[in-house]
Amino acid sequence: MIFSKARRFNERGRKLADKGWFAEAEEAYRAAADAAPEWSVPWYNLGLMHKYGGNWDASLESNQRAVALSPSDGDSWWNLGIAATALGRWDVARLAWQNCGISVPDGDGPIEMDLGHVPIRLTANSEGEVVWCHRIDPARAVLLSVPLPESGHRWGDLVLHDGAANGYRMLRGQKVPVFDELAILQQSGFVTFVAELQAEPNTLETLSLIADDLGGAAEDWSTSTSMLCKECSEGTPGHLHDAEQTTPADPHCGIAARDEAHAQEILNAWIVREPGSSVIRIEPAL
Repeated sequence: MIFSKARRFNERGRKLADKGWFAEAEEAYRAAADAAPEWSVPWYNLGLMHKYGGNWDASLESNQRAVALSPSDGDSWWNLGIAATALGRWDVARLAWQNCGISVPDGDGPIEMDLGHVPIRLTANSEGEVVWCHRIDPARAVLLSVPLPESGHRWGDLVLHDGAANGYRMLRGQKVPVFDELAILQQSGFVTFVAELQAEPNTLETLSLIADDLGGAAEDWSTSTSMLCKECSEGTPGHLHDAEQTTPADPHCGIAARDEAHAQEILNAWIVREPGSSVIRIEPAL
């Protein structure tokens, strides 16, 4: 009887959370936990709700209660690791990842790993742009792509990301999961410039290499950017109903640079290397 009551409260909390009534959902989840004190699920659901709301202290506490009641629940441990990472609680984060079966380096400070390149869907101030990133621990990654200015993100931003795959992309012939961003942890100091260039497409790889050598980045948005339907973005692109990629008459590039002088230095070095090329316009966008 008591457990049935707890289930009803838990289900009520889930429905309220789906509607965006978070205060009422929390009340229902806590009522479920009070009705069945040994049941971990209401605490897991509460931690999940607070994770997506960016309420990291509350998410941490809820997931700690969940794993105390169900130590083998990997999902609660993972969400605990995310919340601890967001708060810089590296001792808790290490414990959480270890309980997820992940070997992490010892230490007291931030976890530094090399988990390769992953695509991440930008969600803060963005319309779902997917960019390539360098994953430095199970929940953090650094942007490697130069994101579109309207995303509100910059090359080099450090972002917190979820652990559940929400789509796939291809990398060197292998499917890799797309993770959703949860928050920007640290903005980079780089400015995003939009450059309209007069150049042959095969010269833009040179621009990217020069930018990298000079401590910045350059990306040919004309060829690297395409609009996808929601189904394809959250699946594996390549279906017939993917939106077609359009290419402007002149290359449209994103330049990540410390300032305007640095951006101009990158472009001048490129023009010297590719003398038939020129800059039509360049302007800071973010």
